[in-house]
Amino acid sequence: MTKKALITGITGQDGSYLAEHLLARGYEVHGLVRRVALEDSSRRFGRINSIRDQLTLHAASLESYPSLFHVISRNPFDECYHLAAQSFVAESFSDGFSTMNTNINGTHYMLAALREIRPECRFYFAGSSEMFGRVREIPQRESTPFYPRSPYGISKCAGFELTRNYREAYGMFCCSGILFNHEGPRRGFEFVTRKITSTVAAIKLGMASELRLGNLDAKRDWGHSADYVRAMHLMLQQDEPDDYVIATGETHTVREFCEMAFEQVGLDYRRYVVVDERFYRPAEVEILVGDASKARRELGWAPQYDFRELVAEMVRSDLEQLTRSGGALRYAAWPVG
Repeated sequence: MTKKALITGITGQDGSYLAEHLLARGYEVHGLVRRVALEDSSRRFGRINSIRDQLTLHAASLESYPSLFHVISRNPFDECYHLAAQSFVAESFSDGFSTMNTNINGTHYMLAALREIRPECRFYFAGSSEMFGRVREIPQRESTPFYPRSPYGISKCAGFELTRNYREAYGMFCCSGILFNHEGPRRGFEFVTRKITSTVAAIKLGMASELRLGNLDAKRDWGHSADYVRAMHLMLQQDEPDDYVIATGETHTVREFCEMAFEQVGLDYRRYVVVDERFYRPAEVEILVGDASKARRELGWAPQYDFRELVAEMVRSDLEQLTRSGGALRYAAWPVG
């Protein structure tokens, strides 16, 4: 029998990779999108255009419980992957109210609607390493206490606790993936990794002359989104629900990312990178590195991409896109993620 999966945030980086992954496994894949996206599909569906005819999309909003209830009541979903969120950390400082409303209430509405109509549907919540914030131990694992340093991190902690509460209070199959930074060519331009690789491409092609960044010494555990969506799927195939850290276990600085990205085009990053204090966070997270030994042991998961392959793929993709579009990518004023 064909499984039916619902993905919120299907038009995003993770959503598009996950949709491809599930389609390859014979799933019937549905996605939630805002009505405005349906009305402007040519621009907003870029990441899923190649599979658009294999998807069923539903207009709904995470801020509207009735719209979520309507979709879920009419479709017997077996699995629900809740990826949609206001996920840009810098924006969460600028508009904390919107971040809290979308990320916390949206998660609560999804869980409540599923409990009411589809309590047997397995639920995945997209947690984040930003929940650890000012880390209490290195590396971070499932038992590491949370200490979020941004409205985004706080909202993800609330979603994590909601997910665990529905699992324990109502016996639902609810899992959280505490995913460390995961990137790829489909990453949004507002995030620091894509800002770096697309500006590197622009500099190489003579379309830009400098790259302005914030804290070059911030350390992150960077993996590839295509690897991480495999872990999401594996979590919902287990006999019992649980929470898992998904990470590479390696840490690199923003400076290292810059150096490697510029190396891909034969340039020295020191000639082009300018530190701009406007891009520092109000409360910085200095180091994040995860221990995914539980996922390796229980899920049989391991990343296939290494750091150098990730950076190389992103730079190569941005070079190809800029060349093909004649410089149409937006690269001049992206803020740091």
